[in-house]
Amino acid sequence: MKKDLKKATSFDELLDIKYGKIGTKERDQFEEKTQYFVISEMLKSARKEANLTQEQLAEKVGTKKSYISRLENGKCDIQVSTLYRIFEDGLGKRINIVFG
Repeated sequence: MKKDLKKATSFDELLDIKYGKIGTKERDQFEEKTQYFVISEMLKSARKEANLTQEQLAEKVGTKKSYISRLENGKCDIQVSTLYRIFEDGLGKRINIVFG
């Protein structure tokens, strides 16, 4: 597989070689994990920008520090309603979701 990876000429080709084409189980799992990572990094960055600790943010949105920590580490699923509550109510950020 290492030799195949070296033949890739784009990032999409690299992903196809490593995880399979879009729609395959392995690729779908990779894409899901990637989305959790992106959300967790956005949450962590927005919280720090707001100068809030995990505990302070949790208090603002009515949850526990451990839940915020797990979200920031990509260790748990999040409901869309909770995502909105954290970003909009807790961090004062507007959130838009786009389906492609």
